[in-house]
Amino acid sequence: MEIKFRKAEKKDTEKVLFFIKELALFEVMADQVQATPEILEKNLFGPHPRAEVIFATENGKEIGFVLFFHNFSTFLGKPGIYIEDLFVLPDYRGKG
Repeated sequence: MEIKFRKAEKKDTEKVLFFIKELALFEVMADQVQATPEILEKNLFGPHPRAEVIFATENGKEIGFVLFFHNFSTFLGKPGIYIEDLFVLPDYRGKG
């Protein structure tokens, strides 16, 4: 199994929403998902992206995602990232 990673693009909006919904099911919070393709497209791929998504793929199929945004530490004087969510489909967990 070879895992590759790729940055999500605007055309992936529905796939991002799929992973958000899968995460919500896993967390027993499906009723709290308010994200729509339009909201995600604006906030992830619009003129001022607020977060980014990277997919983990195997044989070209998306098997997981991480949603993160950039932050800045005032005390360190350095940029960083904050991982908001990370999710891997159940069939691909525990394989390294």
